[in-house]
Amino acid sequence: MRSSMEQTAISVAAQIEENSPLEAAMIFEAEALRDEIILVGRKLWERQYVDGNGGNISVRLGDNYLLCTPTMMSKRDMAPADICLSDLDGNILAGDRMRTSELLLHLAIYRVNPIARAVVHCHPPHATAFAMTGSAPPFGLISEYETSIGPAAVAPYETPGTQAFAETVLPFVEKHNTIVLSNHGIVCWSDTVTHAEWLVETFETYCKTYLIAQKINRPLNFLPENKIDELLLAKRRMGMPDARMGRIA
Repeated sequence: MRSSMEQTAISVAAQIEENSPLEAAMIFEAEALRDEIILVGRKLWERQYVDGNGGNISVRLGDNYLLCTPTMMSKRDMAPADICLSDLDGNILAGDRMRTSELLLHLAIYRVNPIARAVVHCHPPHATAFAMTGSAPPFGLISEYETSIGPAAVAPYETPGTQAFAETVLPFVEKHNTIVLSNHGIVCWSDTVTHAEWLVETFETYCKTYLIAQKINRPLNFLPENKIDELLLAKRRMGMPDARMGRIA
């Protein structure tokens, strides 16, 4: 039997699909999601995870639409009218501006992983430092990080905004909610825009803390494998992805 929350979500999704694109863009859920995108965009800018017009955010609206940030605009300055409504082929259906040039990356994630409902891409400095080396920090050091992210994937470099760039994440999307984009930045997906931004914060803080730990000039104290397994069991109960999940019963 479905919970009341699940029944409400199904009812809202059905309402969206019954509407035309312009009607879907005006429903209450779309307005709330625009507000969330704007709030998260400002958080990214305030934390210096984006600069200039960098970074992009999207969120699913029902099964056939998504809302996304526009191109050539600071994440600090967005207003509701700036948020674009797109179909799953990247065609703009509503909004005053052109969509982000990196929407193909978001669409690739949504197509491969139906659990993903929101995507945040940005360039936090410590995480992007790892991207410049084509690597991710070692895992197994902090329990909170293990529970939220665990092993981060590293995608090879491709020219941003291209289909080839979007396809670099395809091997990783199902088992990793955080992907380092080599020589570029990071992308995180989750069930909401806010939760995807939390992953960004968690990964950036972990990268920064790891680099600080390296300066202490003492060996890193890794968590025991049996304790990692306990964290993996908790992640499985929460429905969170992890590439190591196959090792637990």
